Amino acid sequence: MERRLFSAEHEAFRETVRTFLAKEVTPHYEQWEKDGIVAREAWLAAGRQGLLGLAVPEEYGGGGDPDFRYSAVLAEEFTRAGAAGLAVGLHNDIIGPYLTSLGTDEQKRRWLPGFCDGSLITAIAMTEPGAGSDLQGIRTTAEDKGDHWLLNGSKTFISNGILADLVIVVAKTTPEGGAHGLSLLVVERGTDGFERGRNLDKIGQKAQDTAELFFNDVRVPKENLLGELNGAFIHLMTNLAQERMGIAVAAIAAAEHLLEITTTYVKEREAFGRKLAKLQHIRFEIAEMATECAVTRTFLDRCIEDHSAGTLDAVHASMAKWWATELQKRVADRCLQLHGGYGYMTEYRVAKAFTDGRIQTIYGGTTEIMKEIIGRSLLS
Repeated sequence: MERRLFSAEHEAFRETVRTFLAKEVTPHYEQWEKDGIVAREAWLAAGRQGLLGLAVPEEYGGGGDPDFRYSAVLAEEFTRAGAAGLAVGLHNDIIGPYLTSLGTDEQKRRWLPGFCDGSLITAIAMTEPGAGSDLQGIRTTAEDKGDHWLLNGSKTFISNGILADLVIVVAKTTPEGGAHGLSLLVVERGTDGFERGRNLDKIGQKAQDTAELFFNDVRVPKENLLGELNGAFIHLMTNLAQERMGIAVAAIAAAEHLLEITTTYVKEREAFGRKLAKLQHIRFEIAEMATECAVTRTFLDRCIEDHSAGTLDAVHASMAKWWATELQKRVADRCLQLHGGYGYMTEYRVAKAFTDGRIQTIYGGTTEIMKEIIGRSLLS
């Protein structure tokens, strides 16, 4: 089915992204996976290519175009390249909106130029050892000390945690306020008391640095409060739809790519003297996955279109996220099975996609949380 979502400008941008990946990412990716971290030079290269800060106003060095379809192109091409380690989507689509929509003029001048040229890598620290999707469980505190906040606590599973030069930290500023007593504080690299723990050993996305962060009597300047005091809950809810859309776009792109390479494999692989593609069961498996991908792609493209127009609601973003990521998980499992023993070998893309993609149904809000959001909207 022909896609009608993208214009000639989007497709030209796609070619730019593919060229960047072929030159700056793919040749180095195996080493980054061994190192457990992406080279900072890759971020600088992405900045030079204009892949960072797509929606940031031009006066701060960004692309000045809020059209989410460009972000969708990035997500699709990075996914097809198997390059989740260079977390451009996190930087652009999750952190970026906080800085551009909540930042003061002084904060924007201070942070956005580096954000766009790749010299300032970002992260957001929300999850704690005892608090994931439940914001009320956050224990990190920030005490008002007059001219600064005194930040204490710890975070875990923080993407870009080792590389990050700027971390948006979710902390309690009004202890009795529950989820509505949280604020966003920006902690910069080199601040006394800010320490990084382990670069966590994950089953997939090996090149993506994911860390524990510790804040021990960190003095955060008052001018590093991002957005409204005690306003983090609203700020976080406002930006979650875009985060979930980014994950969903990557999920359907991964499923389609897995289907593509598996279709090629079964056409070439023989068993019992016949090509696998000649077996009815194999054809049925391929037919089912192709249909599921086509139906999901149609829904996702509509959601991308609506989000670009500013009309996508949280419920449909949640539908997109849970459905596409669960589809990705099913397709990865079925495609690995169709590869037989070779599918279990890390030299085959399907094996890497199987482990890299498993996190998709968890971060950005688990499948169960997505269903709860949808269910509440229908039954409340």
